[in-house]
Amino acid sequence: MKRILLAYDGGEPAIRALETTVDLATRFGAIVGVVSVVPIQSTTIGVNPWDDRQVHAEQLRDAQARLRERGIEAELIEPYGDPAGTIEKIAAERSYDTIVMGSRGQGSLARFFGGSVSEHVVTHSAATVIVTH
Repeated sequence: MKRILLAYDGGEPAIRALETTVDLATRFGAIVGVVSVVPIQSTTIGVNPWDDRQVHAEQLRDAQARLRERGIEAELIEPYGDPAGTIEKIAAERSYDTIVMGSRGQGSLARFFGGSVSEHVVTHSAATVIVTH
């Protein structure tokens, strides 16, 4: 475990994932990156960012502050795209060998209609994926 990518959205599951990341990074001396993906949707006029980029920037600053308090400096990554696919792509392109993320504990119906980012990343990423609950 040399490079850890933390998927962070500021919620309770993400905060638990951050704590797990701190523990792992400290134990293994790993480099940490934090990603907050701004989702997009396709429209008739092209691709339109539909989520507030400022919210994601604040989430990244929150993660950065929490990590710094624990002595960890992290690369901050704020891409646009499909959250699951983008997390997987960033992990592969930037050679992260571990992804840590929280799970919101969606029921099967919610996962069917909205999809579960963590479930998708677990089943499609080449990196080791740790999901906190």
